[in-house]
Amino acid sequence: MTQTVDSRRLIHPTLKESDMNKMLATLISGLFATAAFAQTTAPAATPPAVAKAEAKADKDVAKAKADEAKTATKADGKVAKAEAKAGEKKADAHADAADKKHKAMDKAAKADPEDKMKAEAKADKTVAKADEKATKKMVKADEKTDKVKADAKADKAEAKAETTAAKAKAAADVKASTTK
Repeated sequence: MTQTVDSRRLIHPTLKESDMNKMLATLISGLFATAAFAQTTAPAATPPAVAKAEAKADKDVAKAKADEAKTATKADGKVAKAEAKAGEKKADAHADAADKKHKAMDKAAKADPEDKMKAEAKADKTVAKADEKATKKMVKADEKTDKVKADAKADKAEAKAETTAAKAKAAADVKASTTK
């Protein structure tokens, strides 16, 4: 009694012949699919006029974007400068008011006892006037800052519109060059 060794059993002892046929069919169909995919045609080369138009369009759009960024940076710088200046003006107004208040209260404290009430009333009036003047200076500083912010926002919007127009013009130029 001799035992015959089946070579198929040596490859993978649990696979049956029908399973191996299915696996082989799957591998072959994958090979054909890969070959068919690899044979798709490459896109046609772009004509030189189109390539030139695309390069010019890219250059114009890049320039417009750079100009927009420059305008935005400049506008932001103006806003920061205006805010810093307003902060200084507010601090000066507050310091002036505090100085005037201090002087008025000090003068009232040094007044003679019989003139004390009159001196305190005058000091109160001076304090109110100093507060009013400081508040007006602060409001003016804020108004100037708000105006600079509005101008900066308008500048940014104009720059964005110019960039959008440059993009549209570039796209139209490329489209026009493809139809020639």
